[in-house]
Amino acid sequence: MEKKVKIAVIGGGAAGMMAAITAARKGAAVFLYEKNERVGKKLLATGNGKCNFSNRDLRIECYHGEDRERAWQILSEFDTEAAVAFFEEAGMMVKDKNGYLYPASGQASTVLDTLRLLLKKEKVSVRTDCPVLHIAREKDGRIRVDTQNERQAYDRVIIACGGKAAPKTGSNGDGYRLAALAGHTLTPVVPALVQLHCSETYLKACAGVRTEARLTLVENRKPVAKERGELQFTEYGISGIVVFQLSRMAAYGLLQKKKMEMYIDCLPGYSADAYADFIKRRKTGSLAETVEEFFTGMLNKKLMLLFIKLAGLKPTDSYKRAEEAKIDIVFSLCRRLVLSISGYCPFEQAQVCAGGIPLREVSPSLESLFWKNLYMAGEMLDVDGVCGGYNLQWAWASGYVAGKSATKGEPNDSH
Repeated sequence: MEKKVKIAVIGGGAAGMMAAITAARKGAAVFLYEKNERVGKKLLATGNGKCNFSNRDLRIECYHGEDRERAWQILSEFDTEAAVAFFEEAGMMVKDKNGYLYPASGQASTVLDTLRLLLKKEKVSVRTDCPVLHIAREKDGRIRVDTQNERQAYDRVIIACGGKAAPKTGSNGDGYRLAALAGHTLTPVVPALVQLHCSETYLKACAGVRTEARLTLVENRKPVAKERGELQFTEYGISGIVVFQLSRMAAYGLLQKKKMEMYIDCLPGYSADAYADFIKRRKTGSLAETVEEFFTGMLNKKLMLLFIKLAGLKPTDSYKRAEEAKIDIVFSLCRRLVLSISGYCPFEQAQVCAGGIPLREVSPSLESLFWKNLYMAGEMLDVDGVCGGYNLQWAWASGYVAGKSATKGEPNDSH
């Protein structure tokens, strides 16, 4: 009887499950190790429980990392349409919302249930409550996997333990530790897709306010990135997808001790000329008696009251007696509020992390360049995407490539 390639997959998240299913379909005997009581715990929390699992607008610009070209090669092997086909063939109906892809049920549990059924169908041996403590290279080329209760040697091992984001779901950096045993290094890991802290304590006055805005991230007084979307003010700083998209750059800037600021334009729909005309009409046609009345009808009331205060005015001040220079400051703050970024929320609140094992340390097939027969996939690699299903698409693609690649070659004859 022909021997099967024996593969261990460490980590039962999105990338790990995809790797296990792919390898099993290629004829391997697959053993999936998960330290939680069940697989896919983090997957259930994605997309606020709705699981935006991919995006039809798949572009290299949607990804970050030291080597985006290498990442794009992996993504091209298993793209959005491949992910859609994978789930639809397994019976999951897909909903397309302006290119953002979700299970038609609107439940992340549907994606997880589909993956669990596939693990069962492909006869993957799933071992939950089973953290991997150590890996070691055997003389015959196999890799030994040590848990609390057993030691088993495998022809190939795939590490897919995730990064450090959302550690309560199991992502606590275990994959980095195991990869280090093989000699791998680590690009500094920071929270990404996360809220930012600001030095300005006055933001408490508008906590909870949401507004359309254009954000410009400024590093040492030099603009480095822009985003437009819904901004949310918090007691400690700023939040919302528009902030998440810029958070990795802000985090790395702070890590490098750079001065990081955010310029906020709360009226992004106005051109400079159109806004100047608006101001002119407001000044000449207003019947307001107080400063607060004069600015009524522009932005959220809490924001306008804050800007009035920052300009050195009081809401009850007479508009006609107010200094025009201070009135102009309020108008200016609507277009350019400058906030000093002092930090970011911890990994516990991050959707994903930036950094990880550099792609230069693995082959195009995601095999370690330091240990033969060791592969890596998912968030533990130095690849992270913007909001919109891109990080899960990276999990599917890298899991697929690692799972397929690990089945190539003959099994070791010694087992």
